[in-house]
Amino acid sequence: MTDEPTPKTEEKMSNGPSRRNFLRGAAAGTALIAGGTARAATPDPLITEVQPWASGLGAGVDEAPYGLPTEYEADVIRRNVEWLTADTISSINFTPIHALDGTITPQGCAFERHHSGAIDLRKEDYRLMINGLVDRPLVFTYADLERFPRENHVYFCECAANTGMEWAGAQLNGAQFTHGMIHNMEYTGVSLRTILVEAGLGAAGDLSDKWVYVEGADASSNGRSIPMEKALDDVLVAFKANGEALRKEHGYPVRLVVPGWEGNMWIKWIRRIEVMDGPVESREETSKYTDTLADGTSRKWTWAMDAKSVVTSPSPQSPITHGKGPLVISGLAWSGRGAIDRVDVSKDGGITWETARLAQPGEKMALTRFYLDTDWDGEEMLLQSRAMDDTGYVQPTKTQLREVRGLNSIYHNNGIQTWWVRPSGEAENVEVS
Repeated sequence: MTDEPTPKTEEKMSNGPSRRNFLRGAAAGTALIAGGTARAATPDPLITEVQPWASGLGAGVDEAPYGLPTEYEADVIRRNVEWLTADTISSINFTPIHALDGTITPQGCAFERHHSGAIDLRKEDYRLMINGLVDRPLVFTYADLERFPRENHVYFCECAANTGMEWAGAQLNGAQFTHGMIHNMEYTGVSLRTILVEAGLGAAGDLSDKWVYVEGADASSNGRSIPMEKALDDVLVAFKANGEALRKEHGYPVRLVVPGWEGNMWIKWIRRIEVMDGPVESREETSKYTDTLADGTSRKWTWAMDAKSVVTSPSPQSPITHGKGPLVISGLAWSGRGAIDRVDVSKDGGITWETARLAQPGEKMALTRFYLDTDWDGEEMLLQSRAMDDTGYVQPTKTQLREVRGLNSIYHNNGIQTWWVRPSGEAENVEVS
């Protein structure tokens, strides 16, 4: 899984379409690309005639005191899959990653995962208890947390079950459903280290073998054990996301952020942190969120999310609609162990690879957007992407994963995804591994 990928050759780089010539021609009105065929420019009533939006007044500044998406993008919403769970109280919905660009996920589009429903909890009623092996057990109010030095970090949150339905073969037809249990937001909050030190952590002596047990205020509690090394490293007690208060479904007023680790550990509505001599071995870290192997044994403490990527467009929910010609292949890559270094894209099911362009240098434990600017000839494609992080890890194929873990797993499926793009531009989830 660590073999070096085939680099993009200079020949492939030089044979790409000329965006400059394409845009120059369109701007001059000399030709328009439609279905790969050039046609003469004709008078366009949207240009030559006065339109309704230019004939009267628009909405006033108080039309929507809290801004809402335009009605013309009403399809860009979270969706659930009804048959995945018995009801929506203990369930999940999916981020519309196929319809987004850049890397920051709007809170209103960010996936939800609840174990007993999203609760209503006022800031004024919020309390956070720190107890256990600390010198000074404390209880913090929301106002108390706001008085500590704040940090801002961009991190992805990925459910361990993201892509879990694809272990045995291609099943869900859409990037939103195969890879949409993920979001990427800028979190504002207080370092967990700061809060633990305030409560007198360290007075009990050596911390190397200590753990923290974290639980939420909802009915499920959803408690998880975190080794002290991680707790003191980069874990955040967060109360803002993307500059505003957390949404109810994302743990308002306060949640835990555990960078790079599975989303089940990002406890929402966090109410208690207990310092302990060892892990609790709760339901969520024994019968759930462990990886069952082919021989029936299960491995646990597989917290980190390995390097992964997916092409978001073209994809089943984002087909090619403009026909032959210039095409931007776009997608997302991420790693819970570091930063994305490189992403390769294959149009022939992994036979050959081209190195994609990263929109920005990869950041640790955050989504990275990649693009491959190409020219589509109208022939079918088997689109894949392969991510590499700065630890040297290379995203594996599904076959490579199964050779190690068999077919009993649900969690931590980071295998390479394939979209079959037909000559019509429509795409379908298939497996080529």
